[in-house]
Amino acid sequence: MDETASIVRLYAVTDGRTRPRHRLSLHTVLGPGRRKPRPGLAEESAQIIELCRQRRRPIAELAGTIGLHVASVTVLVSDLIDAGSLAVPAPDRADGEGSDLQTLQAFSAGLRRKWPHAAAMAG
Repeated sequence: MDETASIVRLYAVTDGRTRPRHRLSLHTVLGPGRRKPRPGLAEESAQIIELCRQRRRPIAELAGTIGLHVASVTVLVSDLIDAGSLAVPAPDRADGEGSDLQTLQAFSAGLRRKWPHAAAMAG
């Protein structure tokens, strides 16, 4: 496929949109959604879903793997999230890992041990 045909196809697949409906970044990690993909899905969207079924992947990796510009992939991903074919899963937590508050408290205690005079100067 020549470059012009590729651009026209991408325009058609994204319905001419250049911005996604969801706030997504290059680092947004995606996994499979709860719904099956609808019939007649564009090849690029089907590739994205298949890659995310294999394992969770960030948008930047998806763009590089399928060879599309990240802005276009972000629009496609946003549509797939709307359709329920993709989801932004909650981060995995290691067994025994505490809450965010516990992590921050442990971090703060470590800083106070390392630099005890800094806390006195800050307050």
